[in-house]
Amino acid sequence: MRVEIFRKGGPITIGREREVRKFILGKKIGMTQVFDDNGTAIPVTVIEAGPCAVVQKKTAENDGYCSVKVGFGDIAEKKLNKPERGLFTKIKVAAKKHLKEFRVDNADKFEVGQIIKVGDMFLAGDRVDVSGISKGKGFQGTIKRYGQKGGRETHGSMYHRRVGSMSANTNPARVFKGKKLPGHMGMDKVTVQNLDVVRVDGERNLMLVKGSVPGPKGALLAIKDTVKQGG
Repeated sequence: MRVEIFRKGGPITIGREREVRKFILGKKIGMTQVFDDNGTAIPVTVIEAGPCAVVQKKTAENDGYCSVKVGFGDIAEKKLNKPERGLFTKIKVAAKKHLKEFRVDNADKFEVGQIIKVGDMFLAGDRVDVSGISKGKGFQGTIKRYGQKGGRETHGSMYHRRVGSMSANTNPARVFKGKKLPGHMGMDKVTVQNLDVVRVDGERNLMLVKGSVPGPKGALLAIKDTVKQGG
């Protein structure tokens, strides 16, 4: 998100998204383990990364910022609406199920219709940030949702898994905003930062990253170079 505030001397921009050089969309396959040269087991997540097609390119001259919109995952054209079908017909690219825009600092290196593969973007040893939608847990109480302790389990306490004290009595006589209460858990956008790329298989469009990533098997993932370059 980018917000411009106008003041004397010209506009200033706040909340600007980070520009990246490496990016790709992928699908979570699952977790396994691989072994390094010393025989140490490394837990990894297998991601089917790409191929992605460039469907739109924005430039600072025309749009005020540079970005590349890519599509991932083939889909039947009959499942798209008329504007979406017209977009893919115009650029002569097979219809894609998922579209995402990445802010980039090297948009001039991409062309509409270009196919991006994981082997062209990432190498083993890179560090990436992986974003996805976490697993949904449904409606949960505060013990599962926030890890609260709960009441006594003894006979007759009648207070086992409830919320606890809601607020002071006479003053302020209300419940403060942000009080941890039961509610929907999961299904949030989560980003795991600074993951090591263990292996890249360009022929099979696979990427192995160390550790876990958000979402269930088959979840859509956005992968880009990490913000913690020195971490």
